Amino acid sequence: MKTTSELILVVDDEIELAEGLRFNLEHEGYEVELCAEGATAMERIRAGGISLVLLDVMMPGMSGLEVLEMLRDEGDRTPILLLTAKSQPEDKVRGLELGADDYITKPFGLPELMARIRAVLRRVQPEADAPAEVLHFDELTIDFRRYVVARDGNEQRLSRFESEILRYLLAHRDEVVTRGDLLTKVWGYTNLPTTRTVDNHIARLRKKVETRPEQPRFIQTIHGIGYRFVTGKS
Repeated sequence: MKTTSELILVVDDEIELAEGLRFNLEHEGYEVELCAEGATAMERIRAGGISLVLLDVMMPGMSGLEVLEMLRDEGDRTPILLLTAKSQPEDKVRGLELGADDYITKPFGLPELMARIRAVLRRVQPEADAPAEVLHFDELTIDFRRYVVARDGNEQRLSRFESEILRYLLAHRDEVVTRGDLLTKVWGYTNLPTTRTVDNHIARLRKKVETRPEQPRFIQTIHGIGYRFVTGKS
């Protein structure tokens, strides 16, 4: 059982399920609050102090995905783990691309849910050498608060994973970061079947960061190993 208290907000209109989650989460040492609909959850999350949100996708009124999208558009980075009865891969992809930190399909086992909660909370702990929230590199500006990069004043939004990839690369700027490092630190996995997940996100990220993505200045490939964010400064 945990010895330090973190506050988890459970957002689900299935009252029995929500109460069951509260019981088990409190047993694990977490503080828990419940919300039964999206609009109320938005107000509570905006008020601050939430360590993690368990957010049901299928709710009457404002859906979980709508809540997620609005929060991320506002620049809110509260960790969110989606709960849903949907099992189609495209639904999972949509949730993750909107900025969810993880996704679990109902019905789920409590050990898996607790493990995913712990993994998300570990990933969002700030590193001692984490980059500042707004950074400038010549014509490039990176604003982590708003999930935005601007090149010569032209803004483009970052997905959750694109933002976290940049954060990790910048925390290790001018150092080589392996694909395995990114899979572990950004996605929280060590056993994904392919590193193409990383490469595909890097390719999309370069289109937003680089003036000439085919000849990247900042995010350079170290063949056979991984990537390096080059600042030109030691």
